[in-house]
Amino acid sequence: MSDFNKEIIQEFRANEGTVGGIFEGMSLLLVHTTGAKSGQLRINPTVYIKDEDNLIIAASKAGADTHPDWYYNLVANPQVIVEVGIETFSALADVPSEPERSSLYEKLASKYPMFKEYETKTSRVIPIVKLVKN
Repeated sequence: MSDFNKEIIQEFRANEGTVGGIFEGMSLLLVHTTGAKSGQLRINPTVYIKDEDNLIIAASKAGADTHPDWYYNLVANPQVIVEVGIETFSALADVPSEPERSSLYEKLASKYPMFKEYETKTSRVIPIVKLVKN
């Protein structure tokens, strides 16, 4: 795990899910995945929105031309653990297809305009992941 992610995770846990810096004022969660190749636990912070009872995240990698590693992990092992604020729960990661993917991406981008910019940086379709509490 990068030092950047370690610092964000520590700040998240120390402040009941609130962090500053580039994530200040944003809704952030921690998603625990199982490594697709290694089988090891991985934890990644990511911005989210709520959609009904589900949490919506994007595998944007800030507009890079490849998906983030955590995305491949949850596709291979969709049962995940999620931390939101002080709550921790298990969830099933679902990758919606079109037109739901685009609809959810637009909702996310309307709250966090940086996601519109990410789309312009890459030719790939940025996946949306719906975290369904179970």
